[in-house]
Amino acid sequence: MNLRRKGRAALVLALVAVVGMAFRVSWNALRDIAGAVGADETAAMLYPFVVDGLMALALIATLVLADRDRTFALRVLGAYTVASLVLNYVHGLVPELHGRTVDWGRLADWDPANWALVLLATSLPVGSIYFGSDLVAKVLHHRPAPVPTASTNAEKSTETNMKRSTADLPVSTPAPITPNVTVLPRPVAVGFLKSTLPAKPVPSIAPAPVGPIERRAVAAESTRPRRATGRVPAVAKSTRPKRTPEQLLAEARKATDGWPDAKVTGEGIRRAIHTSPANARSLRDTILAERAAAGAVAS
Repeated sequence: MNLRRKGRAALVLALVAVVGMAFRVSWNALRDIAGAVGADETAAMLYPFVVDGLMALALIATLVLADRDRTFALRVLGAYTVASLVLNYVHGLVPELHGRTVDWGRLADWDPANWALVLLATSLPVGSIYFGSDLVAKVLHHRPAPVPTASTNAEKSTETNMKRSTADLPVSTPAPITPNVTVLPRPVAVGFLKSTLPAKPVPSIAPAPVGPIERRAVAAESTRPRRATGRVPAVAKSTRPKRTPEQLLAEARKATDGWPDAKVTGEGIRRAIHTSPANARSLRDTILAERAAAGAVAS
C-alpha cells in the first residue's frame, strides 16, 4: 500500500513538472502574441495564465464532474488547447514577433487570416472569464454519487433473484373445454343379404329445465310491539276495586285541597290519585270550575 501511494505521488510530481516546463515554453509565444494585438507589458505577462491557466482548470474539472458537465469541461479543454496550439504555430511562422518588431495588429499577410487570428487572440480572455466561471460553479454545485455499500449490493442481488425466479415460472395454459357432444356408435359392416337393425340413438344428457323463479310479496315485519292475546290470568288482574266518578272527584278534592290554581293540573291529579289521564283532565276541569264559581259567589 505504501509503495502504491509513493508511486502515485511520484507520478503526480512528474506530471506537474512536465506541465510547468510546457507552460514555460509556451510563455514567450503567448506573451509576444498579446503584445502584437495591443496588450501592454503587464497584460502581456498575464496573458499566458489566461489561456494555459484555464486549460489546467478545465482539466481539474473533468476529474471532478460527471455526465454532461464533464463533457462540457472536456470541450473547453480541447478548444483552448487548439487555440494555444494555433497561437504558438503563428509565433513560430512570424519571426518579427520574436523581436517585437511586427506592426501592431498584424499577425499574417493575408487580411482574412490576420482578422481571424486577431479575433482569436482577443477573444480568449473573455472566453476564460465565461467558461472559467461556469466550470467553477459546476464544480461547487456538484454532488458526488453515493458509494454503494455491501447492504445495497445485497438488496439489489436479492431483487434480481426474485425477478428471475418469477420470470422462470412456466406459463400455465388452461385445459381445453370440450363441448357436450353425443358420441354415436361406429357402423358395423354386414353381409349383402343380412338384415340389420337400426342402432338406437344414445340419448344426450341435457340439463333439466329450470322453471322461472316465482316472486311473492312478503309482508314487512312491523316494529310495533304485539298485543297480548288470550285471557289475562287472574293473578295479573288488579285487586283494587273500580272507583265511581263521585269517588274520584271526592279523592281529587281532598288531594288538591290547599293547592293553588296553577298547581291544579291533569298530571298532578293523575299522580295524586292514580287515575287515567282522561279522568285526571276531567277532574281538573271540574275542580277549577268549582273554585271559579266559589270565588264569584264570595265576591
